[in-house]
Amino acid sequence: MRMPRSGSTGPRRRTILAASAAASAFVPLAAGGTAWGAAPDADPYDTLLARAAAQLTGGAFDAADPDFAAALKVLDTQASGWWKDLDRSAGRTALWADLSPAKEPGNFGQSYTRLRTIATAWATPGTSLSDSAETADALLDALRFLHADAYNPSRPESGNWWFWEIGAPRALMDTCVLLREKIAAADLAKYVSAVAKFCPDPDRRTNAPTLSETGANRADKAVIVALRGLLAQDPATLALARDGLSDVRDKGRNSLFTYVTSGDGFYEDGSFVQHGSVAYTGTYGSVLLGSAGQLIALLADSEWAVTDPKTSVLYEAVERTFSPVVFDGLMMDALRGRATSREKAPDHKDGAVTLTNILQLADGAPAAYAARWRALAKGWIRRNTSHPYLGLVGVPALARAKAVLDDDAVPATERLTGHFAFADMDRVVHRRPGWALTLSLSSKRIAAYEAGNGENLHGWYTGDGMAYLYDGDDLGQFGDGFWATVDPYRLPGTTVDTRTRADIGSGGGTGTYVPKNAVAGGAALDDRFGAAAMELLADGSTLRAKKAWFFLDNAVLALGADITASDGRSIETVVENRNLYEDGAPRLTVDGRRQPSRTGWSAPLPGARWAHLDGTGGYVFPDDPAQSSSGRGGARLHALRDERTGAWRDINTGADTGGSTTPVTRRYLTLWLDHGVSPAPSSYAYVLLPGASAAATAVWSHSRPVRVLANNATAQAVEARRHGLVAAHFWQPGSAAGLTASGPCTVIVRRGGDGMSLAVADPGRTGTSVTVELPFAVRKVVSADDTVTVTPGRRPVVTARVEGSRGHTHTAHLR
Repeated sequence: MRMPRSGSTGPRRRTILAASAAASAFVPLAAGGTAWGAAPDADPYDTLLARAAAQLTGGAFDAADPDFAAALKVLDTQASGWWKDLDRSAGRTALWADLSPAKEPGNFGQSYTRLRTIATAWATPGTSLSDSAETADALLDALRFLHADAYNPSRPESGNWWFWEIGAPRALMDTCVLLREKIAAADLAKYVSAVAKFCPDPDRRTNAPTLSETGANRADKAVIVALRGLLAQDPATLALARDGLSDVRDKGRNSLFTYVTSGDGFYEDGSFVQHGSVAYTGTYGSVLLGSAGQLIALLADSEWAVTDPKTSVLYEAVERTFSPVVFDGLMMDALRGRATSREKAPDHKDGAVTLTNILQLADGAPAAYAARWRALAKGWIRRNTSHPYLGLVGVPALARAKAVLDDDAVPATERLTGHFAFADMDRVVHRRPGWALTLSLSSKRIAAYEAGNGENLHGWYTGDGMAYLYDGDDLGQFGDGFWATVDPYRLPGTTVDTRTRADIGSGGGTGTYVPKNAVAGGAALDDRFGAAAMELLADGSTLRAKKAWFFLDNAVLALGADITASDGRSIETVVENRNLYEDGAPRLTVDGRRQPSRTGWSAPLPGARWAHLDGTGGYVFPDDPAQSSSGRGGARLHALRDERTGAWRDINTGADTGGSTTPVTRRYLTLWLDHGVSPAPSSYAYVLLPGASAAATAVWSHSRPVRVLANNATAQAVEARRHGLVAAHFWQPGSAAGLTASGPCTVIVRRGGDGMSLAVADPGRTGTSVTVELPFAVRKVVSADDTVTVTPGRRPVVTARVEGSRGHTHTAHLR
């Protein structure tokens, strides 16, 4: 390991700033990207360190520009606040009173993060701390204090490993990059040595050497190792960082540039999993995208450049994995795991992080990819006026975004539409021009929730079929105090036992709850229609239910059947629990009659046929064959307007993410169906009509354009005549809607002028093959997957070889 020459404190500050401005890799002047060129005789370490500094400060920018001025003010306010409270006394035991003692992992981890913010302000022209000698001296002294007292090679790991191996070393190395001209060689050697102890390579967990790092953790560690290699001027360490992305050490087993079929990483269907069983596109997936993209850009055009030909997996993930789960710049909460409980990280901020990471990756990606991503980002930024992106990010991200927005050659992509069945992470996303609905499912493969380290204390039902309805005119629904105030026992789409639950995840470490059901997922047809199902085996309860959803152009039908329980408690299915914000009182109409708008109103609405909530849409309660056959007609609907007060601290007490105790109050409109005490069995049927008017909802209820044909323990099926579509989920062999299935499967059939399209899936992954007999004549097969065979005739038979397909859809086009 080669440290700077004795007596040297690194290149002079003006050299760093000049190099940052010249490189300007992260301050592109046009949306087409930036060249990284360096002088032929330039020191490669100085060149790359200047790039690393520019990644943190943004390099050259126009401080007089109002957007940059606003970003500088945010940075300055945060940094100067921590600077003012920094304890600089000789006998201190911590740098900040609220992070005492400094020896605790959470405290030194956050201390390094605050020092990085102060150092960034010091290194960024235009802040009150810019180039301050007093600030630089205090930062150097603070680094020496933390090394001596808290984070050094002589200390064994304790508490949360992440602070030791990722959180603290990343912030420390970033700070050293910014202050490297000021840090004495001996001190720099100590800091590099500490990081080398706890993060020696990207491949292994230091406190558990047999555990290989995967996904976001591997990407984060690769960046840390690269920065350590640059500061130490050690080519072997830089090669180790680069090779960590591809997992050269283990022959690519945990490469970030490969599709996985189990465990952590990117899947070909667009899924992303971390921690073995958690759908985590929105946080860990985004972190992987950001860190890998940063390292690719950092090492570009150097002898350590990333040249793995499979980097296309990362590039393809932007549109395959991330784009479907970002709605006008919001990251969908169904993909954020325990991060939904973080007060300082609502959906629009995690969405902004993902957008930032995509634009960063575009700087070094092939032109065709980069052009599409910039257009995608431009559309997101323009449509989200509720939480403007330019006000959420710092100088480096701001520079990229403004270059895109100012470039007339970059079009703004329209809102994505389509149906996306992410079989490998038990998520379903249905997107229409004005709205989107996301289902959060779970199974013995994918966790119902993750909690731990004090986070996500009330996440009990988030994976039990929660339905997130996103409206293009209501972008604050889940990001405006929702998780701190919503009734966690009544999440939209879920069927629940009303028992009282204890907090989860309040101890150290993180854990998941993985249920025992096999069925979760469904089929997609023509990228437009979908059907999904989930068997509910409730945690800690005898509650059992068979749940299904059917997705059409303007409607989502939800069916529940075979709902049973024997614990002596009421069972409910939640149709809606809409955040009305601080003072909202939108009109609720039921069967044409306006209901009271006062907070605290509640009422049973037996026999309701339809309801409408202004600003959200309609709800229809069609005839349910299961209820009709039992002589129980009409929906057992209940409604409630209430005002709920909570605090973010109630759901997150984490060391570095814990919420405040400040009361938060929001109003809600809740609609639910009451199945009674210990039902045996019960069912439900309702339709969501997002964005529909009250008149359109009434017409829909009267005309019944979609009929429920079956809703029982054998099958749940619907028919949409206008679309020529029949869809069913079979729980066992049987017949419904004219279809006959040999075993469990999801089937969608649509007839039109160009023939018949068909989709089949086995979301339970229990079968080898499944046959479906159709009620329509078929003369020939136009096209079919190689897993599908068809016997034409008046009663054609379709056979799908589902074994090994992991619940994915098999399709055919027939005539």
